[in-house]
Amino acid sequence: MPIPSRAALVEHLVRTRIAGDVATPRDNNLSHYRKLANGDRHYWLGLELGDRWTDEQDVLAVMAERCGVNDDPEHRAGQDTIDPELTVDGLDRMAARLRKAAAGGQRVLFATGHPGALLDVHSRTAAALRAAGCDIVRIPGGLTADEGYVVQFADVAVFERGASLWHTHSPEPMNAILDHLDTQPDLVVADHGWAGRAGQRGIDSLGYADCNDPALFIGEAEGTMQVTIPLDDHVVDPRYYEPMTEYLLDAAGLL
Repeated sequence: MPIPSRAALVEHLVRTRIAGDVATPRDNNLSHYRKLANGDRHYWLGLELGDRWTDEQDVLAVMAERCGVNDDPEHRAGQDTIDPELTVDGLDRMAARLRKAAAGGQRVLFATGHPGALLDVHSRTAAALRAAGCDIVRIPGGLTADEGYVVQFADVAVFERGASLWHTHSPEPMNAILDHLDTQPDLVVADHGWAGRAGQRGIDSLGYADCNDPALFIGEAEGTMQVTIPLDDHVVDPRYYEPMTEYLLDAAGLL
């Protein structure tokens, strides 16, 4: 696959609705911002936000700045957006941290709560870092969390229940991994509660996040997350993420 230019990637992100006019509706976004502000820990994604974000308008302001949603508090329903330029900016920041990991032969853990969409993005990034000399974490066997199992496919930790891989926002699978590793990772590349909890536990954490998942953007604003990349984290075809992955790996010097 040819490596896209920045302009070509922006066009692709908008065309495939990874960014631009995304499928997540405005009312869903605002509902999640409100629940985070009201202290619903499901929406904190493994971070500890204390009482610092009790005003949903403050959450909206962060999301407008770092994700590109509409900043008008009176816009309550209909279309919402992710700024594709912010998506590519996030990829560039992630690439810089991946380059550092490769240069230092660092120990890196990959995980996803969106196996139906982002598994290949994480897996290809892991393979590229391994080829560059990084130690990709192999998680211990027999880990359990949330009445299921924490397992690993193609170098990526995922949550399994009932012989199926599950979409999960929970931080508990990441807790299970970190609690049972003899040596902690230098870097975590993940999403949802996997990324948030790693950052909360003091590990450099890079995460992908949708416009209805404000916690990781707040984590980056506070410095708990190293990088949060805004995107629709489950578009209709996982192959739509392939040009984005190529851009990321090229920017990191991993191709």
